Amino acid sequence: MPLGPRLERRIRRDFPDPGSAAEIRRRLVDLPETMGYDHEFFACERAQAAMVLLAGGSVPAVRAAEELAARDWRDLLVGAGLAHEDWPDRLLEELGPETP
Repeated sequence: MPLGPRLERRIRRDFPDPGSAAEIRRRLVDLPETMGYDHEFFACERAQAAMVLLAGGSVPAVRAAEELAARDWRDLLVGAGLAHEDWPDRLLEELGPETP
């Protein structure tokens, strides 16, 4: 499943080093399979964005976010500030609209 345009923009912004944006995209697309549980959740923008937001532009921090999510996906959402019912507004604030 491809990533949404606003998440793609954020990845390019946060991971400008050569090859890093491509690695992050690959890791996010592979999330549903690598997590081993809750395929639907890890294929959604909320979970993918949580990884990017929590990482703060650091590729090693994406790996740490994956480990956190593997233990409990709720901790991932809490860490990224996407655990509460206002998460759609927070995504809009962090990622912007779907179209530029």
